[in-house]
Amino acid sequence: MAPRRPYWKGYLKLSLVTCPVAMTPATSDSEKVRFHTLNKETGNRVVSQYIDSVTGKPVKDEHEAKGYERGESDYVILTDDDLEAVELETVRTIDIEKFIPRGSVEWVYLEKPFYVTTNDKIGDEAFAVIRKAMEAEDVVGISKLVLGRRERAVVLEPRGEGIVLWTLRFGDEVRPETEYFTEIDKKSDPNGVTALEKVIKKRLKDWSPVMVSDPIQKSLLKLIAQKKKAKKPAKRAPKSKARETDKSNVIDIMDALKKSVAKELKSRKAS
Repeated sequence: MAPRRPYWKGYLKLSLVTCPVAMTPATSDSEKVRFHTLNKETGNRVVSQYIDSVTGKPVKDEHEAKGYERGESDYVILTDDDLEAVELETVRTIDIEKFIPRGSVEWVYLEKPFYVTTNDKIGDEAFAVIRKAMEAEDVVGISKLVLGRRERAVVLEPRGEGIVLWTLRFGDEVRPETEYFTEIDKKSDPNGVTALEKVIKKRLKDWSPVMVSDPIQKSLLKLIAQKKKAKKPAKRAPKSKARETDKSNVIDIMDALKKSVAKELKSRKAS
């Protein structure tokens, strides 16, 4: 797969060391099956467009503008020139302001990852110096960057020969876990813990991307291939009747654990 075009270009700065860099999304959903909306009567694609809410007429691209509502049907109009006039320095420069120990950013704050690479051979050495210095101190850098006209806090982590940048969620976007976990019963049966530890050790594997494959994606591709061959669409399998459960829906956890461990041990002997 060919590398994607850079999403952002600018400069990485640490103290007096500066180098040109490019930033590319580390993830992509472009390989996913996508559908267009069609008119099933004609088979033609349906297009969308902005319509003036009062006149009912389509709005041309050059007439579109951003509007801030200050009252009912009363807006302050902002053009692209207006928005560019208030751009911050962080639009073009990632200035690493502070550092924190590696691994100290809680996972819930991590939003979207990007690969940061040099954008000009002349900046290779400066880039390597910044990356290796962070790596030697086992730290990640904290900075700010404007993306989508919003200044975001970001964290930069040395990875291999490059740097991974994560945008961070704002503090008011993260719900405190204490609001949800404090009411959970802390009691646990020691025998049950020991039994499940055996199951966990049996199922322990090395990480592989295969673990996050998408079975629905595979099914869609198979269905599309069948359609291309002009075959009749595959019939959906009838839903099996739900298994009747006890009205109380209460499970004997120890009994379930014993059965689970016995099954694991039996499969181990068989192998």
